[in-house]
Amino acid sequence: MKTDEFILAESAEKSAGWRQQGAAKSLAEVNGSIAVPRHGSRWRKLMAFTGPGYLVAVGYMDPGNWATSIAGGSKFGYTLLVVALVSNIMAILLQSLCTRLAVATGRDLAQACRDAYSPAMAWFLWIGAEIAICATDLAEVIGTAIALNLLFGMPLELGVLLTALDVFVVLYMQSKGFRWIEAYVLVLLGVIAACFLVQIVLADPEWGAVLRGFAPTTEIVTNPEMLYLSLGIIGATVMPHNLYLHSGIVQTRKYGGNLEEKREAITYSTWDSTIALMLALAVNASILILAAATFHKVGRTDVVEIEQAEALIAPLLGSTLAPILFGVALLCAGLNSTVTATLAGQIVMEGFINFRIRPWIRRMITRGLAIIPAIIVTMLYGNKGTANLLILSQVVLSLQLPFAIVPLIMFTSDRKKMGALRSPLWLTASAWLVALIVILLNLKLIYDVATGLA
Repeated sequence: MKTDEFILAESAEKSAGWRQQGAAKSLAEVNGSIAVPRHGSRWRKLMAFTGPGYLVAVGYMDPGNWATSIAGGSKFGYTLLVVALVSNIMAILLQSLCTRLAVATGRDLAQACRDAYSPAMAWFLWIGAEIAICATDLAEVIGTAIALNLLFGMPLELGVLLTALDVFVVLYMQSKGFRWIEAYVLVLLGVIAACFLVQIVLADPEWGAVLRGFAPTTEIVTNPEMLYLSLGIIGATVMPHNLYLHSGIVQTRKYGGNLEEKREAITYSTWDSTIALMLALAVNASILILAAATFHKVGRTDVVEIEQAEALIAPLLGSTLAPILFGVALLCAGLNSTVTATLAGQIVMEGFINFRIRPWIRRMITRGLAIIPAIIVTMLYGNKGTANLLILSQVVLSLQLPFAIVPLIMFTSDRKKMGALRSPLWLTASAWLVALIVILLNLKLIYDVATGLA
């Protein structure tokens, strides 16, 4: 049992690791706004912490994931399921570090970077994070526009412009309370999961081949095309903006300040994100399985466009319901992703450069930067261009990942910054392995592009 003197000394040691004390609260308007019961069953406490993990999970099943999973499933069958699984394990590890950083220090990842690095480095990392958020938003804009086109026949250009209006839905819910945002996200996630469950039943995949798809193969590294899609899947799954997001929204819980309460908060928040990410894995795997069971199975290995996939699903599955479910799930994924991009953008801007503007202005700037290239590509190249742009946006995310992962691991393994809540050795080692894998794959991709192999 630790004495009060030991805990105070430990706290002082932790404080000494930060240059600035009393950092501004992350997402100040909702910080600590959701009460956590001090007593009660474990189930009741888990329910109090449930929510942030599902907002994070949204990023792991956004329209960018659809593009990479459809392309991977149609081209290589079930082979890339192992990439989806490994990516999800990476995500679970890294999101647990985000929780640990937030609870232990009261800082989100962006704030921690601003404190630890020079202003020049903080600005460099901020620009990189903004590029990642714009790439994420680009995928959401295109995905939502495609869904509107599939369901209502709306022209892509008009659909892209209409996506700018969803910011007002997000801002309205945020004004009602953070639980409203979490409820909205959970409902849409439920719709997405239900849509894919029905489609998988209709597709009736070869389950033996599905299980073999979760086994690793060296071809993923040696085949440049497969590596490119694998990096897209990793970028679409382990998204850099989600690391900033999670370290901010975890702090919406009012979990107390002593060591025991913080340990408990880390435990329950980690359970929340782990369960949510397993749901995300199920959805991502379903997209890839659906593509493999419908397109690859009949030799259609060239399906890379979401609209192309939707058009082929009905005749291949023999059901007119399948494409409707496909479009509904895609629309829900696009709408859901808007929430996380809005919050992540606010966390990144306030955390890195301590610059605060009204959320709707911030959101419109980000969405404007995503809409412009989406409209240009749509008008010049049509559906083919949007498909390639979706996959490229996910590769950009993968290339940006190390700049978020490395600082996160360094902070959470530092005893001076984290005190008694420093990451255990096994978790730190596992996270460094994840970082090494991502960096090596990125270097291989750059080499392939430079030498014309990809």
